[in-house]
Amino acid sequence: MKVALHSVLREGREEDYDREHAAVPDDLLAALRRAGIRDWTIWRSGRHLFHLVDVEGEAAGGFAAALDVLAADPADRAWQEHMAAFVDRFEPGEDGRTNALPEVWNLRGQLSGPDEEHS
Repeated sequence: MKVALHSVLREGREEDYDREHAAVPDDLLAALRRAGIRDWTIWRSGRHLFHLVDVEGEAAGGFAAALDVLAADPADRAWQEHMAAFVDRFEPGEDGRTNALPEVWNLRGQLSGPDEEHS
């Protein structure tokens, strides 16, 4: 299932953030895989970052479980500590825990009808 997130960079850290994400550490990639994250794409508009995370499991529930796995992983803890110098905050989502944004519309879902899964 896919989950969208919105975060905001600290003033003046845009280029630094981009540079840090040119290639993330291999141990972080392994941690993301262990957590069930299949893909994570980030787009930037000025200081605003938009993330699309493809995770095993159902929507925010699967993402919440992935976050629990990552929270216990030393590679992710080190990465989050490092990235705190660049990221000001994640905007809150509807569930108050994962910061996942609510889905408003999905083309595939509309075209396939209400009985078919879409992601």
